[in-house]
Amino acid sequence: MTERVAIVGIGTTGFRPITPDVSYRELIFEAARKAYTDAGIEPSEIDGFITAAEDFLEGYSIADEYCPDQIGAVLKPTHTVPGDFLQAMATGFMMVKTGAFRTVAVEAHSKASNMKNISELIGFAMDPIYNRPLRETPHAISALEMTRYLFETCTTPDQCAQVVSKNMGNAMHNPYAAFGAEIESGDVLNSEPVSLPLHRLDIAQHADGAVVVVLADEATARALTDVPIWVEGIGWCTDTPTLEMRDWGEAAYARLAADMAYRMAGITNPVAEIDFAEICDEYSYKELQHMEALRFCMPGEAAHLLETGVTAIDGELPINVSGGALGVGHLFEASGAHKILELVEQLRGEAGTRQIPDVAVGLAQTWRGVPTATGAVAILSNL
Repeated sequence: MTERVAIVGIGTTGFRPITPDVSYRELIFEAARKAYTDAGIEPSEIDGFITAAEDFLEGYSIADEYCPDQIGAVLKPTHTVPGDFLQAMATGFMMVKTGAFRTVAVEAHSKASNMKNISELIGFAMDPIYNRPLRETPHAISALEMTRYLFETCTTPDQCAQVVSKNMGNAMHNPYAAFGAEIESGDVLNSEPVSLPLHRLDIAQHADGAVVVVLADEATARALTDVPIWVEGIGWCTDTPTLEMRDWGEAAYARLAADMAYRMAGITNPVAEIDFAEICDEYSYKELQHMEALRFCMPGEAAHLLETGVTAIDGELPINVSGGALGVGHLFEASGAHKILELVEQLRGEAGTRQIPDVAVGLAQTWRGVPTATGAVAILSNL
């Protein structure tokens, strides 16, 4: 079994609200070409391939049959993980750890602009007996959870709106981001109500794009690059699938996934040992809820850290410097991929005007969205 696994190459198309000029296969090809160039290898040198995709989102069955061509996986071991990119990367990580694969490429993409009825599409994930017949939107369910979170932690809608202001402002410095903007919390609270307390600007807008990552064992990584980005820990968890049985005030899936990743990475004090984080903010309150689940603070303290500037780019624990989903765009199964992209660029010192000085350890966390209680956490370092 190989001791360490590293990211040796990464490529992306960047993210846009719509991409009428290219197909999703062309998006994947562009990201793959850039990733292999970054790693300094050819597709023929890669031992295995993984794509993160869900047939329902793609619009046809066995959608993974349409991915091998553009990632160079023809006649090579390839399979699909119907989940977030971080779950697919965990699979690739384990494949390399076995010693049977020296290199593995992991792909995720979003072509949300192809989806005409996203709310109805997500609605099919609801329990078909108890929840789906109610015909509630995903946003209504998140509004219920937000209400419970605000009640239990004494957080206010204005503090959630400040998350939006911070992240969309951060996205102004990210050339990959689709929704960078300079807005105030009042703009969020004055935007159209969707399902109170959620307003339109509390919700991440969908975007298109693709990311491909190349993983390698330690010997191969050191031969390919002078700056391998090591996967120190990775964890995942699915809490109860039913809406009726979960704890609506906390993100238990994120806490359990983080604990798994922390154990693997040997982290005992996340606040002291993690330099920055990219975490799920598909809804504004989710950033605060996930900060608490990741043990960056006690329940109810996340909003205080936000207001005192701790989570700003120049703060003690920068959160979502990329702009998060609110600034970059919500990417469905590629959500974790853009977080890994930001971690890699920051740890390589290639993040441009948003570069955080002297960072060595970063954390990425994702949530698979309504109605799931599924999450994943990865910890990367340049040490």
